Amino acid sequence: MATKTNSTAKPITRTALRKLIGQLPESELVAAHRYLCYLRDEGAPLLSKLAEAPIDDEPSTPGEDAAADEAWQEYLEGKAISAEEAKRKLLT
Repeated sequence: MATKTNSTAKPITRTALRKLIGQLPESELVAAHRYLCYLRDEGAPLLSKLAEAPIDDEPSTPGEDAAADEAWQEYLEGKAISAEEAKRKLLT
């Protein structure tokens, strides 16, 4: 069954999509799932890459821990700089 779309058609909602999915034959559910995952991932390629990235399991060094603690303390004391200021400092 072909579905026509035109400029006078009602907007497609999630409810309408759920109804359509409910009408699919069981034999098409895997294909529908793959296609919806494709659409989701193409809409946010960075998120899909981050989700696939391996977990960083390398332990930090005592020096890295001390630097992180120092940076956090500076943040709590209001000594942090904005992202824009950091960009200016890095690019000059």
